[in-house]
Amino acid sequence: MKKCIAPGSRTGVITITSSKSQAHRRIICAALSSSSSTIKLNGLSADISATISCLNSLGSKIEIEPNCINVTPISKREGEKQLYCGESGSTLRFLIPIIGALGLEATFFMEGKLPSRPIESLTSLLEKRGMSFNKEDRSLTCRGKLSSGNYKITGSVSSQYISGLLFALPLLDGDSYIEIEGELQSAAYIKMTEEELARSGIKFQKTASGYFVPGNQKYNCPGGVIEGDWSNAAFYLCMGAKSNNGVSVLGLKNDSAQGDKAIIDILRRFGANVIESPSAVTVKKGQLSGITVDASGIPDLVPTICALAASANGKTIITNASRLRFKESDRLASTLSLLLSIGADAYETKDGLVINGKSSLNGGTVNAHNDHRIAMAAAVAASSAIYDIIVEGAECVSKSYPDFWKDLDSTEVEK
Repeated sequence: MKKCIAPGSRTGVITITSSKSQAHRRIICAALSSSSSTIKLNGLSADISATISCLNSLGSKIEIEPNCINVTPISKREGEKQLYCGESGSTLRFLIPIIGALGLEATFFMEGKLPSRPIESLTSLLEKRGMSFNKEDRSLTCRGKLSSGNYKITGSVSSQYISGLLFALPLLDGDSYIEIEGELQSAAYIKMTEEELARSGIKFQKTASGYFVPGNQKYNCPGGVIEGDWSNAAFYLCMGAKSNNGVSVLGLKNDSAQGDKAIIDILRRFGANVIESPSAVTVKKGQLSGITVDASGIPDLVPTICALAASANGKTIITNASRLRFKESDRLASTLSLLLSIGADAYETKDGLVINGKSSLNGGTVNAHNDHRIAMAAAVAASSAIYDIIVEGAECVSKSYPDFWKDLDSTEVEK
């Protein structure tokens, strides 16, 4: 699918989709609970659909209705389970330890770049505690029952490993410890897991090196409303930074634990006019100047930030972003490709990007590289373009935000 994006700054009001990160966590907690619950959410992405599909295969019954899902918890069933997780790294990494805690046998089937994304640090740890794995080209079979004890895991590859353990260890017969080695990446995502566990009645204690997790616990998820997605909102908020009339985004939680709420501070550092209220976040044009951004805790924001930086005054430097090479695309390379395709001045470093801002961008044809965040970042870049931007492979936005193009078309190009 090709999407033609008209050039020029945009203005409008967007009711943002529900948080993909929170929805993954809430649905898993609900499926592990002892009673049914209802979860209200705005929008259902391919990644969330993958988590729902896998949980249903494990013995849950999750029914999708307009703006909500009804979750009947997992009832243990015999036989090998077949789990189709698509390209969702969260689905895969969260559920692997849970399968071990439940003592089930399951095979994950993966798509896109997911089979090549890192998983060995997690599986090698779980093998020491009772699980076994057989990895083929696009499948991963899991067997065995996890035992309680000490779980030593690196914090430098993916916070999803630690979240997966936090979901699973309360289900074991005995107490366990998680010991995190090295620098912890994307700590805000683990905080989101902590919040969802606490909502579901799960006890844990933070220690100097990780967590103490008592065993023999029961989940009791109350359902509830999923808050708005700051990662997806960032695209529209960055468009607002080029708009005289501004863009307002509804549905965001001001005190959210989502790490990508950092886009507010980043936009203020760029020089944008940011107005926060209990009901909306509005961003309007300011005198934008380049900044330095440490991306270690906010990797998903990098394409968005770079698309805005391409037309800010001066130089923007993105650092500590090497983990982006293992996303749906090599996201450093694909972000650079996006920028160069539309006439930006940018180059890649070992762990990031450097963008020298220009007064305007040419426009042109962009390859989305099957990466939803690259496709949506192109819409941010169009705010500063002279000519149309055409996105090839635009359908990839379904991974996180299926209605993105529809919502974009609801905004107006400023005259």
